[in-house]
Amino acid sequence: MLTIKCAKCKDKLLKYKKIGQGRVLRCWEEKISRIYGQLEDDKLLCNNCGNLIGEVKTRAGRNYIDMNQEEFTYSGRKIPK
Repeated sequence: MLTIKCAKCKDKLLKYKKIGQGRVLRCWEEKISRIYGQLEDDKLLCNNCGNLIGEVKTRAGRNYIDMNQEEFTYSGRKIPK
């Protein structure tokens, strides 16, 4: 389970179940266990500083957040495949 945080202010944004060793490019809706940030107009924003972390998009009927790589950090462990 990863804890994704804002790169600017280090405020918690979401808890995400990452499977595999790759980078965090997309956060699929069904693997997000908790959202601390705010979802506004299909954008994930930091509650504290208003930093734009990612945008909600859809692929094959599944929603995901397309993450901006420079705008977040994370801690925790990825689940090996």
